[in-house]
Amino acid sequence: MQKLKVIYEDNHIIVVEKIPNIPSQEDKTEDISMLSIIKEYLKEKYQKPGNVYLALIHRLDRPVRTE
Repeated sequence: MQKLKVIYEDNHIIVVEKIPNIPSQEDKTEDISMLSIIKEYLKEKYQKPGNVYLALIHRLDRPVRTE
């Protein structure tokens, strides 16, 4: 598992520093994503059986077009 820098974590929210060169969410490359890494972190830390639900609120890894 990748080492995460957790900035804030409570029962409903987790904020982490994005690891460079890792996409925020899965894409067609099927490279490991921050979403997957954080899900694994939560699963291990809280010994959760089954799938971990985690929603992505903000992604800063792609250029944004302004018009």
